[in-house]
Amino acid sequence: MKNFRYTKLAAAALVGAVALTACGGDAGGDEGGEDGEVTLRFSWWGSDSRHQATEEAIEVFNESHEGITVEGEYGDWGGYWDQLATQAAGGEAPDIIQMDDKYLREYADRGSLLDLSDVETSEFDQGTLDNGRTEDGLFGITTGINSLAMVTNPDLFEEAGMEMPDDTTWTWEDFAEISAEISESGDGVYGTNNPNEPGSFQIWLRQQGTNFTTAEGELGFDQAQAAEYFQYWLDMVGDGMASASELAENQSAGPDQSMMGTGTSAMASWWTNQLGGLTEASGAELELLRFPTEGGNPEESGMWYKSSMMLSGYAETDHPEEVQTFIDWFVNSEEAADFNGFDRGLPANASIREYVLEDASAPDQKTADFITDIESEVEAQEVEPVPALGFSALQEILYRYESEVFFETMTPEEAADAMIGEMEQELQ
Repeated sequence: MKNFRYTKLAAAALVGAVALTACGGDAGGDEGGEDGEVTLRFSWWGSDSRHQATEEAIEVFNESHEGITVEGEYGDWGGYWDQLATQAAGGEAPDIIQMDDKYLREYADRGSLLDLSDVETSEFDQGTLDNGRTEDGLFGITTGINSLAMVTNPDLFEEAGMEMPDDTTWTWEDFAEISAEISESGDGVYGTNNPNEPGSFQIWLRQQGTNFTTAEGELGFDQAQAAEYFQYWLDMVGDGMASASELAENQSAGPDQSMMGTGTSAMASWWTNQLGGLTEASGAELELLRFPTEGGNPEESGMWYKSSMMLSGYAETDHPEEVQTFIDWFVNSEEAADFNGFDRGLPANASIREYVLEDASAPDQKTADFITDIESEVEAQEVEPVPALGFSALQEILYRYESEVFFETMTPEEAADAMIGEMEQELQ
C-alpha cells in the first residue's frame, strides 16, 4: 500500500498549485465543454487547509474521470448555510453538498436531496450508514465518524498532584469532585469548562434512556430532565468551572483560544476529530476519556458514533449518476484519502481507515484507538436518531438558556420550561 504522505505530495506535484477560487454556475451543473462534458458544482465549508486539500483532490478526480469536471465552492461554517439556503430556495443548489446531520432533514424532508443508494457502502458499518438515512431514503454518505469525548490534559493533573481518572468506572459525582479539586490547586486553572452542546446534553439524556429529539421529530425530554441537567452544571460554576463571564467568553472561542487549547481547563467535552488541533494549541499530550456515568458503567455512557460530516447530492441535479460517481470516489478511494486524511473525521470506509492510519499522527492514532475501544459500548446502545427537522436552531437555544442559568438570571426550572417552549415552536 502506498505511503500516505509520499502519495499526497506526489499527487500535489502532479496537479500543480491549485488556485483557491469559488466557482459559480447554473443549478445542477451544465453540459459545458466542446464535447458535452458534464460539469458539477461541489460546495463545502472548512479551514484553508481543507480548501487546499479538497481542490487538489478534485483536480485528481477530474484528470482520472474523462467527461466529468468538478468545480469547487466553499466558505466558513456560518456563511455556508445561509448561502446554501438561498441557493436551494432559488433552485440553484450545488450538485454535491457537504452536509451536516443537523441540516440533513431540513433538506431531505423538503425533497431537496438525491437518494444515494447507488453509492458503494459495503465497507461502512450499519450505524454509520444510517446516520444519513431517513424513512424516505439514503441522503447523506458519511465521510468520517467521530464521538464526543472528554478531552483531558494529563499535565494539569500532574501539576495538581492527582491521578488521571479511570474512565471505565467514574461517575458524574466523581467528575464534579475532580473538577473542584483541580480548580482549588492551581491559579487560573479549572477542572472543566462549559459543556459542548448539544452533544453533552444528548449524552446525558441517552444515559437516561431517551434522546434530545426523537425519530418522530419531537423533543425527547421533559422539563425535569432539563432542569436537573442545568442544575448539575450550575453547581460547578465557580467550583470546578470558571465564572459565568469566563464561560461565556470560552463559548465563542475556537479550539486555539479555548480554555482547553490555552491549557487552562483540565477536562472538556470535544469531538474526537478536534484532538489534533487542541493538542497543537495546548502543547500538551492530550488524552481522550469516556464520559462519566451515573453508576460508573461504560456500557451506559450514552456515547455514539456521529458523522463528522456527510456528502449529499442535489435532487434537481441534471447529472445524478455523475454525482454519485464523485461521492463514491471521494469516500471509497485511496486517491481521495491521500488528500482528505482525517480532516473530515476518521474515515467511515473501513479499508480507507486502515490506509490512512499507516501514516497517522499521534493525535489521529489516539482518536482511532479511542473510537475502536468504545465500539462494543456504542453497539450496546441505541443509535442516535437522525436530527429532527428544525434541529439546527436548537443548539443556539440550548446555549442561550444555559447561559441564563450560569449568570443566574433564570433558575434551572425557569430556563428549562422556557427552553422547551421555544424548542417546540422550532420543531413545528
